[in-house]
Amino acid sequence: MAQGFGMRGRAPQAGATLKDLRNSATVWRLFKYIFRNYRFHLGAVAVCIVVSSLTSIVSSLFTRTLIDDYIAPMQNAPMGLFAGVGAGADYHPLAVALVKLGAVLLAGIIAGYLQNIIMIYVGQGTILKLRGKLFSNMEKLPLGWFDSRSHGDIMSVYTNDVDTLRQVIGNSLPNLFKSLVTITATFISMLVLSIPLTVIAVVMAAAMFKVTTSLGKISKKYFTERQRNLGEMNGFIEEMVSGQRLVKVFCHEEKAVQEFSALNEKLRRSVYNANKVSNIIMPVNSNIAEFGYVLLAITGAIIAIGGFTGWYFCGLDGAVPTIGTIVSFLTLQKNFTRPVSQISNEINSIVMASAGTDRVYAMLDEAPETDEGGITLVNANVAPDGTVSESSTRTGAWAWKIPGEEPSYRLLEGLVSLDMVDFGYVPEKQVLFDITLTAYPGQKIAFVGGTGAGKTTITNLINRFYEIRDGKITYDGFDVRDISKPSLRRSLGIVLQQTELFSGTVLENIRYGRLDATDEECREAARKVYADAFIRRLPSGYDTVLSADGGNLSQGERQLLSIARAAVADPPVLILDEATSSIDTRTEKLIQKSMDSIMKGRTTFVIAHRLSTVQNSDYIMVMDHGRIIERGKHQELLEQKGKYYELYTGNKSV
Repeated sequence: MAQGFGMRGRAPQAGATLKDLRNSATVWRLFKYIFRNYRFHLGAVAVCIVVSSLTSIVSSLFTRTLIDDYIAPMQNAPMGLFAGVGAGADYHPLAVALVKLGAVLLAGIIAGYLQNIIMIYVGQGTILKLRGKLFSNMEKLPLGWFDSRSHGDIMSVYTNDVDTLRQVIGNSLPNLFKSLVTITATFISMLVLSIPLTVIAVVMAAAMFKVTTSLGKISKKYFTERQRNLGEMNGFIEEMVSGQRLVKVFCHEEKAVQEFSALNEKLRRSVYNANKVSNIIMPVNSNIAEFGYVLLAITGAIIAIGGFTGWYFCGLDGAVPTIGTIVSFLTLQKNFTRPVSQISNEINSIVMASAGTDRVYAMLDEAPETDEGGITLVNANVAPDGTVSESSTRTGAWAWKIPGEEPSYRLLEGLVSLDMVDFGYVPEKQVLFDITLTAYPGQKIAFVGGTGAGKTTITNLINRFYEIRDGKITYDGFDVRDISKPSLRRSLGIVLQQTELFSGTVLENIRYGRLDATDEECREAARKVYADAFIRRLPSGYDTVLSADGGNLSQGERQLLSIARAAVADPPVLILDEATSSIDTRTEKLIQKSMDSIMKGRTTFVIAHRLSTVQNSDYIMVMDHGRIIERGKHQELLEQKGKYYELYTGNKSV
């Protein structure tokens, strides 16, 4: 089952510490990647955060000035606060102070807006680059990597895990930095106002941090379980969507609902367990903060009203606390305690996201297919004297380009040989034993045998989708490991039993076999395999847009397009893996002649269950449990009365 790690919401989370953050190597790797690509943007964001944080401090400190310099003197005037109204009172200094404060607050608003805009750009740009690198690297991975992972698991990296990084980059990182700046600036400002009140505020903040950390450790394991359960459910949904036809064929709907309900319940339980603990953090911290607020108000009032003096009652500025000082300090205290909780939550979010970061970088770090081959496939010109040279345009002839100080060329013939080949998908299990055969240019070699006999595996080894364990595979006398993989695979046309069509027009799907093919060449390929007739009956003919995987076509029609795709590629060697298995008998007869014409002059490997399709093969290889147990022509094998005879006479469909 796929295991994805995504974070779909911003539920309260905790449990991570600075130590966890330091130990998360991939998180630091992500930070370095962002800084390397957006250092100037991050610098601008840092400036905006500092400006925004300082404006908040300035507005809090202005309360002291407003009360002590303007409100208190007016209240102490003989006729009260409004004694000077209409009597020539000078409010100009107050007006100037308010205008300055307004300008400062406006600067803070602009800084906050710019910070958000820049971080959106940085976040989306980083995700764009990471997704591009993910996909680019995925296209270079060996086929065995895909065999060992479910599609849902791979998709989870692109969706859940990458979305986790988006939230961290866009929210957690700037919020964490802003909280640190706010705490630092606020702490200094509180020390300036009052040392004893600052001590009380720090004690309250420490208590909040302790509660956050302690409760978070309890919920941390549940959040990890939540991420795992979310991935499992996403993987199950992906499997059910892609396999819906099979679900309905076997009336598995009710069972599928039950299995989904079980996964859904596991996810609900893990989310509930995590949130029931983490959601306590906010009310507990709020009560601690309110208690601290009351304690500070009482202590400050006693100091201010009681007229206590001495450096231990004052702030760093040496001034005796006043009513304005106390009010300003209480405002700063809220600015101080709020970031304390926020820092813990943001660190936790980043560390929790490290699971997704690990998976993203694990996929980025997967080693691509090795390709040590230097021999390449090129279009060839053949002079009257037999000299072969490279052509920049398609000529219909192919040649191997052998590297050297002076590259040499040899015409591609299509001689494929396997010599004592052993293979196993995993080290502990061998699936092919001593496979030896030679396909001469133009020959048709057929493989027959039961399911799991190793027929398709042999063709996969010729393509170098997998590396052999022992033995040797040669192509025109060259070890296939000396031929570059793109060139090797371009020389091999493949028609698989499982058709793969893409969203796009019919013409585009045929052209997938050779991207530089003209429209007419694509239509000609369709005519060769008798696909032209049904294509013309489609609503828009060759311009008909197919749904994902060609769901609006029959299985036989999809297979015909797959064969047309191989035909337009016009490869020197063909591999037909159950190419006609999904086509009805009438259609099979129609295309058999066209298939013979396509195979003419080409080395062809045919894997078939219908023995009627391989009777005209030059050689038939009968396989059983990874070994070739019989080989020969159709009539020769019948005369041997061995396994092939048993298959042919007992059941014509293996």
